[in-house]
Amino acid sequence: MATTLIKNACIVTMNAANDVLNGEVLIEDDRIVQVGAKLDEAAADTVLDAGGKVLLPGFVQTHIHLCQTLFRGRADDLELLDWLRKKIWPLEAAHDEESIYYSALLGIGELIRSGTTTILDMETVRHTDYAFQAMAQSGIRAISGKVMMDHGANVPAILLEDTDASLKESEALLNKWHGHDNGRLQYAFCPRFVVSCTEQLLTGVRDLSKQHNVLVHTHASENRGEIELVESERGMRNVTYLDHIGLASPQLVLAHCVWLDEQEKEIIRSRGVKVTHCPGSNMKLASGLAEIPDLLGRHIHVGIGADGAPCNNNLDMFQEMRLTAYIQKVQHGPTVMNARSVLRLATMGGAEVLGLEHEIGSIEPGKKADLQLLDLYDFHSFPSYDVDLFSRIVYSATRGDVDTVFIDGKIVMENKLVKTIDKDLVLKESDQAIKRLLTRI
Repeated sequence: MATTLIKNACIVTMNAANDVLNGEVLIEDDRIVQVGAKLDEAAADTVLDAGGKVLLPGFVQTHIHLCQTLFRGRADDLELLDWLRKKIWPLEAAHDEESIYYSALLGIGELIRSGTTTILDMETVRHTDYAFQAMAQSGIRAISGKVMMDHGANVPAILLEDTDASLKESEALLNKWHGHDNGRLQYAFCPRFVVSCTEQLLTGVRDLSKQHNVLVHTHASENRGEIELVESERGMRNVTYLDHIGLASPQLVLAHCVWLDEQEKEIIRSRGVKVTHCPGSNMKLASGLAEIPDLLGRHIHVGIGADGAPCNNNLDMFQEMRLTAYIQKVQHGPTVMNARSVLRLATMGGAEVLGLEHEIGSIEPGKKADLQLLDLYDFHSFPSYDVDLFSRIVYSATRGDVDTVFIDGKIVMENKLVKTIDKDLVLKESDQAIKRLLTRI
């Protein structure tokens, strides 16, 4: 058993009381075993002096596309359906095994560097095994799956699947990767969205997710054009249709949910469906502003995600937290979405969306040691005297303040250096990979 003591930290626990403590955290293997004012250093194999830094739970991002990290900067200034058809789908169709692997590592490096320790990821149709290899190597905690597409116009042939083959390949990936490394990696079924899926595929996903007790991760009601297309094909709106075919359940995680009507909000609430909010992506693609205060007021579980690098163009939770707060204040006044509530969405809120609230999201005995140390001793976060710490984290801190990151009790970044990824190699290979992809389009 390996034990680590983090001492002299300002601990933002994100427990039910939002307690902030000055003290120490003892880790045994992958779990937090004690949180307190003064713990016995002799009980630890390793002692890390935090020197007054802020200890936070790692961020939990509930909607990411690691397969798209290579496409950063190549799909700007478009709305959703044009963005997909003209840029993203052709680029995804050009992917090979190596490019998927390095796209994933590039994204994971950025995520860890900015304090994210857990992600809900959606890959593309092909080569998903190589993304899982990258996740396994990097130490990130992830729930991921191959995207599923068997329907739609203007879809490259390589992305348009046979329905049964899509279901079989997804189940095979689940059997290989779900539960890997003591549960650090898990599988989710990822039908892209109703526009890309036949009813046969979606009901197959419904049945497999129940059989294996895993999440279903899809997009819904992101864009008005998307909703009109679903209504014309299925005769009802996105969420109403998903409920009609039996997919609306606590296992369903819906990305975006910008344009919901009253009936759909009630379905989400009553069925226990989870929502992931992507403010940066929704603004850049001009999709709209999700009604997050309304959803939270209905006791719907909401998390935050950066989405993919070509619609953001960063995977930075600090940016997403600020946008989550700011865009709602414009509409609802300055007191809505305060710093504490936003930080909770980025930590415990995300854990609840993923069904991992008993494992991650707060600093409490028994939970996984997924942690980040912030060094707020800098110009942009001072003065510190008598300033609310939640405000300093959400409104002032940046990803450059993340000093050290633990996942599963292991240090994956120390002194701002990611230890599990060869940065120079990944940057070099990423440029080579996108160059190769562009020649194929």
